[in-house]
Amino acid sequence: MNQPEHQETNRLTHQEVQKLQEMKERIDLLNQAAKAYYQESREIMPNIEYDRLYDELAALEAETGVVLSSSPTVKVGYEVLSDLPKEAHEFRMLSLDKTKEVDTLSAFLGDKAGVLSWKLDGLTIVLTYEGGRLAKAVTRGNGEIGEVITNNARVFANLPLEIPFKGKLVLRGEAVITYSEFEKINSQISEVQAKYKNPRNLCSGSVRQLNNQITKERNVQFFAFALVQASGAGTAAAAGKVLRTNSRNDQLDWLADQGFQVVAHRMTDGKTISEDVEWFASQMETNDFPSDGLVLLIDDIQYGESLGNTSKFPRDSLAFKWRDERKETILQEIEWSASRTGLINPVAIFEPVELEGTTVSRASVHNISILRQLELGIGDAIEVYKANMIIPQIAENLTRSGLVAIPEVCPVCGGHTAIKSENQVEVLVCTNDSCLAKQIKSFTHFVSRDAMNMEGLSEATIEKLIGKGLITELADLFHIEHFKTEITEMEGFGEKSFAKLIASVKKASHTTTVRLLYSLGIPNIGLANAKTICKNADYDWQRIQNLLPEELVEIDGVGPIMAEAYARFFADEKNQQIIEDVLKEITFEEVPVSEAGEQIFTDMVFVITGSLEHFENREALKALIESKGGKVTSSVTSKTTSLINNDALSNSSKNKKAKELGIEIITEEDFMKRYEINISFKDGTPIE
Repeated sequence: MNQPEHQETNRLTHQEVQKLQEMKERIDLLNQAAKAYYQESREIMPNIEYDRLYDELAALEAETGVVLSSSPTVKVGYEVLSDLPKEAHEFRMLSLDKTKEVDTLSAFLGDKAGVLSWKLDGLTIVLTYEGGRLAKAVTRGNGEIGEVITNNARVFANLPLEIPFKGKLVLRGEAVITYSEFEKINSQISEVQAKYKNPRNLCSGSVRQLNNQITKERNVQFFAFALVQASGAGTAAAAGKVLRTNSRNDQLDWLADQGFQVVAHRMTDGKTISEDVEWFASQMETNDFPSDGLVLLIDDIQYGESLGNTSKFPRDSLAFKWRDERKETILQEIEWSASRTGLINPVAIFEPVELEGTTVSRASVHNISILRQLELGIGDAIEVYKANMIIPQIAENLTRSGLVAIPEVCPVCGGHTAIKSENQVEVLVCTNDSCLAKQIKSFTHFVSRDAMNMEGLSEATIEKLIGKGLITELADLFHIEHFKTEITEMEGFGEKSFAKLIASVKKASHTTTVRLLYSLGIPNIGLANAKTICKNADYDWQRIQNLLPEELVEIDGVGPIMAEAYARFFADEKNQQIIEDVLKEITFEEVPVSEAGEQIFTDMVFVITGSLEHFENREALKALIESKGGKVTSSVTSKTTSLINNDALSNSSKNKKAKELGIEIITEEDFMKRYEINISFKDGTPIE
């Protein structure tokens, strides 16, 4: 059989085959990292390592002329994975080419003026308005197909639902959640594993919800950054300026006039670009909105459009990523921090250095895979930086001794450790199911508001204290003043916040039997049951902890299964020791037993929904009802006495259910007048 005459000319050389293999390896690593970060809220490599691999891949593609379909250099945006409706974009959305060099920005502009703005780190949204009303909102998706999230966009905190312009308007912007809102939301999540890793992940999950009530509660904000189309009605009036302009900056001003909050920006040129970049850099420390760089856009619309696009990037704009300030220092130790998930994570401790205006001395190494990639050893010379000028990371290990020993025992419980592979990433885990670190939830519950109310002890702080072996049982929480150095070095803590924490712990040592019983986390013993049980035992702790199952089932709301679990909890020797140690640290306040005549809500069941005007919050109203013998439940049933809702005409699910069952809906003021309630507040507690 004859062979093709020029067979040899089509064969790759050994060197080309090797480079192709290198490309495949980098693509695989980069795609794994992107999937972990964007879809799984994990981080398997530092940002600087991702950028290095990306740049190396781009260089190999340019050298070989081969670009594989799976390469992140040609893929745009995340893949649509949810059940939200999908829709193709009318105007394809491209990514931005990037640089870390200010000189490159200057050369990019040449003699043209530009618009420099934040590159916000959230979720890009395309909005369409028709007849002056919001008609559609679609996520960026993969740049060609996005997800329809119109209902969610309607509840963005600062988005106008109606605008003066009555034609068709299409614009793009970024949905973001502020750092302060991110911290607030995370502080309300008890499960460490359920906490969000960063504002971008929280925003992505919030915007792509199937229930827009969740979106609203998370205070998502929208910042417009580009006008795509304005046509139709109003060309002589509202739209006249924008339809005639040849300036991107004018377009942003016009969007602001329409009621949109526009991304912070300023005009620049080749001569002032360095100064303008420096101005944005100076704002990073106080900027509450997450940003991963800047965007430079040529102001001249016609000129910019004439430049066209590459297969992935528009040629009229460029992203600027901060050139991270690097400092060389010496690795002093690797601290192994255990978490409630069983993971034991390495943390690098190094000689303190000044980075971006603050002193840093520690950085997460994330997992065993990254530890090994960096070949870390005690005494190694390392370079550290702040990713996006915020998060300390190790950029490079200059000496690479690789001498760090991986612990064979857990730093918290002393149990055996094991290295496991999760999604091709090696992690260290504690194999002891009874490890104290895995019981962080019980500590977090113990300090919560309705329990011992130790303000300032977040789950993240407790996890760090346990991970370092500083606290080993509940009673240790009353002595955290001994760990001032360790706590004040934690992120978000300083001398003032530490002093507040100690004051809160001291205050918590004077408590009630109700709070202690609830704080122990006994199965099925919620706050209402704790109150009922304590009341039936005359608030005497000895009686409370020695109640027998047959005594418990006589108490309203306590069934046989609950009673058995309660008695079993107090019979456990380990629990007895924990309680005994806690009792040494606290003093019980006297709880006056209400007279029978004051129990005006006996056998009554209330449901509370919506915002309140007279009571500080729902918990305060709930506390008052329960103190007078009533119950508060979360859902409307046939047993509900009244639904308390200041918006009696709303179409909420609770209102609908109440109407179906014939349950009366009363306002907060109706409730107060009917039951002659006159309240004020002391420390958040209603008092008459």
